[in-house]
Amino acid sequence: MNKVLIDMVASYVAENIGQFHQKRIDKMKEMRLERILTRKNPYLYKAKNLNTPEALVRSMASAYMSSAEESIFGNWIENLAKYINEQVYGGYKSSAKGIDIEFDHNGVHHFVSVKSGPNWSNSQSLSQLKKDFVAAVRIFNTSRTSRVATRCIEGCCYGNNNKSYTDSAHEKLCGESFWTIISGEPTLYIDIIEPLGTQAKVKNDAYDKEYQRMITKFTCEFADKYCDKESGLIKWDEIVKITSSNKNKE
Repeated sequence: MNKVLIDMVASYVAENIGQFHQKRIDKMKEMRLERILTRKNPYLYKAKNLNTPEALVRSMASAYMSSAEESIFGNWIENLAKYINEQVYGGYKSSAKGIDIEFDHNGVHHFVSVKSGPNWSNSQSLSQLKKDFVAAVRIFNTSRTSRVATRCIEGCCYGNNNKSYTDSAHEKLCGESFWTIISGEPTLYIDIIEPLGTQAKVKNDAYDKEYQRMITKFTCEFADKYCDKESGLIKWDEIVKITSSNKNKE
C-alpha cells in the first residue's frame, strides 16, 4: 500500500464525496410520479403482486433511483480516477473526442477512456470508441517529428473481464488492472474502498429523510389519481394506459 497516495485519496474523498450525495438528493427531488410511471413496466409490478399504493410507489422509486445512482456515482468515481492519475503520473484531461485521460509512463503515451463499469456499451458505442482511439493516436503523432509509442485503454472502475481489440489496437482493463495502470499500485483497487465510506452514515441519513418524504407524497398522489375511491384498489387499466397506450406517445 502506498500510504501517501491513500492519504491523498482519503482527502479527496472527504472533500468531494458530498457532491455524490447531494446529486442523489437533487435527482430525487426532480422525480415526478407520472415520470416514473411511464418508464416502468406495469406488468412486472402486477406480477409481483404489488397491490397497495405505497408498495407500488416504493418499488418504482427504488428502481428509478438505483439506476440514477449508478450513473451519478459512475461520474464521481471517474473523476476520482482522473485525480489519482494526475497525482501519480501527471495525467491530464484529454481534448480528444471520447478520451478522458492522457498521460506518459515509461516512454509510452496513454489514452484512457474511463467507464464506471464493464457493461457500459452496446455495439454502436463501442464501435465509436474504437474510432475515437484511432483518431486520437493519429492526431497525436501527426504533430510530432517522430512517432511516439501509444497505448489505448478502455478503463472500467470495476469488473475483471479484461480484453484486447485488434481492430482498434485498444485494451479493456477492468477493476484491479485499471486502477493499477493509472496509479502503478497493484492494491489500489482494494485500498480505495475504505475512504469511500467517509461520512456515509450522516449523508445517507439526510438522504433517507428526503426519500421517505417523497414516498409519502407520491403515495398520496397515486392513491388520489389511480385508486378507486370506494374500494381503494389500484386501477391497473389506467396504469397500463399511461405506459402503453398510443394516445400517450411522447
